[in-house]
Amino acid sequence: MVKNKVIAVVGLGYVGLPLAVEFAKKYRVLGFDINENRVNELNDGRDATLEVSRETLLNALESNDGGLKGVSFTSNPVEISKAHIYIITVPTPVDKNNHPILTPLIKASETVGKVLEQDNIVVYESTVYPGATEDECVPVLEKFSGLKFNEGFYCGYSPERINPGDKTHTVTKIKKVTSGSTEEVGILVDKLYSSIITAGTYLASSIKVAEAAKVIENAQRDINIAFVNELAKIFNKLGLDTGEVLEAAATKWNFLPFKPGLVGGHCIGVDPYYLAQKAEELGYHPEIILSGRRVNDSMGEYVATEVLKLMVSNGIAVKGSKALMLGITFKENCPDIRNTKAVDVYKNLLSFGIKVDVFDPWANDKEVFDEYGIKMITELKEAGYDAIIHTVSHTDFSNLKISKIKKEEGVIYDVKGTLNKNIVNKRL
Repeated sequence: MVKNKVIAVVGLGYVGLPLAVEFAKKYRVLGFDINENRVNELNDGRDATLEVSRETLLNALESNDGGLKGVSFTSNPVEISKAHIYIITVPTPVDKNNHPILTPLIKASETVGKVLEQDNIVVYESTVYPGATEDECVPVLEKFSGLKFNEGFYCGYSPERINPGDKTHTVTKIKKVTSGSTEEVGILVDKLYSSIITAGTYLASSIKVAEAAKVIENAQRDINIAFVNELAKIFNKLGLDTGEVLEAAATKWNFLPFKPGLVGGHCIGVDPYYLAQKAEELGYHPEIILSGRRVNDSMGEYVATEVLKLMVSNGIAVKGSKALMLGITFKENCPDIRNTKAVDVYKNLLSFGIKVDVFDPWANDKEVFDEYGIKMITELKEAGYDAIIHTVSHTDFSNLKISKIKKEEGVIYDVKGTLNKNIVNKRL
């Protein structure tokens, strides 16, 4: 059913590239992205996201077995017209008011709609609210293709479950939810993914069920993290170490091992808003989901305030002091800076007249400056900082001799709770 199918992957970021490379081991794959620099980089065997190694990428580019498998990358939409199956993996962000932005999804649907042919299948992987594929994307495909849904073309939805920076739970090792706009298409989409996903697949009964399943995955994690973030605030007032409390509680077999922290990135910090907006459109105000978001969105300011309290208690004059932030990416051992909440810590510290240096060997200097206006330092020297904030637990930081880069009376605040307790003044 899927043999000799040509697959086009639209969107070559953290989700699309690993998927395209895996499919290229068995199928002919056309990778498309509107970013020409990204396409040129990939054709040169380089992946700035670090999700795919140079060796793997070059093998995928060179494995053109008579045109039956291998990948080629392009920014020319005409070149993906030979595909039979289109997989759309573009981002679905929110605006400054936390309202979903479907523009990338709509634009990608327009691009595919213009080259869509009879019996083609379009599979969406982007996280959306239940109903978005059929209510928002399908009309665009119909308009630009001139074909009728479930007669001229078909759709599927198989939500991405990529965990950026995770080299253990890679795309093939994470069970994949699949679905189709008809029973037959659902089976075909499931067979397509099961041909590369070693962890197995789960065929949902409908596209809406698959969409809903995805959006609640991250909403659930968001709520659980919000709970422990609230606990951290309470325990701080009680003079208790949150890490020690959680460690003791975790001795119960069914205790969920979540930890407090900054919740950013392009999934957990965003996806709950998609479900919340849909709920509000239907006349229901989701209290728990939005409450969790408020707690987690407040943590950057909370961390900055706690650092200030530490400095004052140590007799350090706040205004004009010098602080160092270790890490700016949204998570450890990953170059992704999208929606990082470490920036909230940075901005709040600046607002109190503190000079803040940011050091992160994983982040791209230019991207950080272009996105947030922050000029990072590229190396650590014995600079004598009044405060050091460990915001991201990159493995690079585990062997740092932090005592050599802070003043004697300087303070260390450990957001991640992974530094040696003997050297930190406080942790979240």
